[in-house]
Order: sequence, then C-alpha cells, then structure tokens
Amino acid sequence: MGIDVSTFGEHQGQRVDQFKLVSDTGVTVEIIGYGVAVRDWRVPVAGGERGVVLGFETLEHYVEHSPHFGALAGRVANRIKGANFEIDGVTYKLPPNAGDLQLHGGAEGLGRQVWTGQVDNANNAVRFTHFSPDGAMGYPGNVNFSATYSLRGNTLHLELAATTDRATPISLVQHQYFNLGTADTVLDHTIQINSSAYTELGDDLAPTGAILPSKGTIYDLRQPRTMRDANGAPVDYDMGLVLDTGRKHADPIATVVSPDKDLTLKIWSDRPGVQVYNGVWTDITVPGLGGKTYQKHAGFCLEDQCFADAVHNPHFPNVIHSPERPYSHWCDIEIA
Repeated sequence: MGIDVSTFGEHQGQRVDQFKLVSDTGVTVEIIGYGVAVRDWRVPVAGGERGVVLGFETLEHYVEHSPHFGALAGRVANRIKGANFEIDGVTYKLPPNAGDLQLHGGAEGLGRQVWTGQVDNANNAVRFTHFSPDGAMGYPGNVNFSATYSLRGNTLHLELAATTDRATPISLVQHQYFNLGTADTVLDHTIQINSSAYTELGDDLAPTGAILPSKGTIYDLRQPRTMRDANGAPVDYDMGLVLDTGRKHADPIATVVSPDKDLTLKIWSDRPGVQVYNGVWTDITVPGLGGKTYQKHAGFCLEDQCFADAVHNPHFPNVIHSPERPYSHWCDIEIA
C-alpha cells in the first residue's frame, strides 16, 4: 500500500510533512514532522474505528496551543531544577519556561522543531532526523537526533537515538495524550503499572532526590484501578514512577483499559521510569480532532523516560551522553 505523504503546513520557512501509516490490522497512524507529533491514531473497534489520541487539525494550533500533544520532548524531558546544570565544573544556564525550571527542553525544544522524515515502505516506517546545534536552548554539543516510528499490526514501535560531539544531557520522551474511550475524560479508564516506588516532588514539581515506596499512596498502581478515589472524585496524576528493577523487558510496564473494555493499551520500554500524567493542566481553547474540546483530564500520558532532574541527582540513572556514550531508547505501544 505504501506510506502516504502530504504537506501539513509550513513553520518558520520549513515545510511540515505528514506521514500516514496503515497496518495490516487496519490501524492508521498519522505523524507530522513538527515535533514528530503523532497527530492521529485510529484503531478498529466493533462497528467502525476509534481515535485514541488528542491532537489538532491544523499546524497553527500545534504551534500556538499544543501541550506537546503526541510530540517527542527533549533535549531533556520533564523538569530541570533551577534551569541549569553542571558538567566537568562548567555551569550551563538554560532559558526557563516553567517558573524557574526548564520543562521538556525549553520553549523551543525538540517537540517544537521541524524534523525531516524519510519513508521506509519495506518496514512500514518513517525515520525522522533533526540536527540540534551547540547552544540550542542552552545545551552544549552538536547533536544528531533520529526517531524511527514503525507500525506493525496494532503496535507502534519507536527507536530513538542521538550522537553528540561533547558531553551533554539527553533524555527524550514520547508525549502521547491517550483517550481510549468515548467520554470527555479518562478518569474511568483502568490503569495498572509495574512500579512500587516514585520520585518525591517538591513544591516546584521537581524531584527532591528521594525515592519513596508507593504502597499506601495514590501512586501505587500495581493493582488495576481507575483515576478516581474511593468517593469517585478525580485523582490528579503528574508523577514520576520508578519501574521495578529486574523486570523483564518482555513484560509491559503499563496496561490501561478503556471504560467500555473495547480497547487495551500496553506499553513496553527500556527506560527506568514512567511519568504518569492525566491532563491535570489541560485546558485547550481551540477545537481538537473532530471538533472535540480538550479540558482537564481529557487524556493520559505514559511518558517512558529517565527520572526528572537527573542532572542534579547523581544517584538517578545517568542522562549525560558523549561521543563515547551515544543515546538510544526504544518503546512499543500496542492498542487493541
């Protein structure tokens, strides 16, 4: 059948392409070059198909209103405390974009750059590339990024990689906002995650450095539960969970089931953690896909990643990469 390529718009003089992948099970995934954003994802259900991600119909809405809908966030995903870090005695100051922190690589991070896509019809895949120059958003090093997205049956496979000419922090994350159901919120989805600990947060939502057991807290998701408390009130999730060590990569890190049980999402990853977010801050003033309105709890994210603010916590998994230590990261997301 081949991958359909079309023009989605233009950003800062660069053409933004859209790539439509279709699998042999009838799944369709549309990805745009702006931020490598998965713009739409449709899965067959009884009587038709269902869209399972939040997105927009126009490029302008991505540029002006998107909270990283479907995008690749980086160079460093999540929060960096104080918008600075040190490597080999040199302090690098970053432009803050969330109070005095930097979030998801800054206001002009990778999720807001135009990537070049190359079609690989033989593997039903698109390989996106982007060159990030030394000093981009305050980060040292020239970095060549690549992101290959391939659709196999009901599974979207991500292969992320980067090479750099000097030591620099790199930690990417896929930032899909999912809604597997038909309601305006995801609160009645059932979620289960193989994690027994979390990174404690301070008032600024950056980790304190402490890793705490989740037993007895709302962050204990080892047994399936909805995103409501015992009284039915919404539970807000914006927390980094520590995935259990010694886990088998053949086992999913998380499983989410739609309220009608028509769809189940499973995610696999080689990352040590996952940020669980259920749209606590979502309040979009323009229409989304199909004219939908996206408000609080409209979608959930399972951001497989290294821990937030690892640059300030040497006991966290290392996010400093170098010519001798290139970056690589894989993730599989199945919705069926």
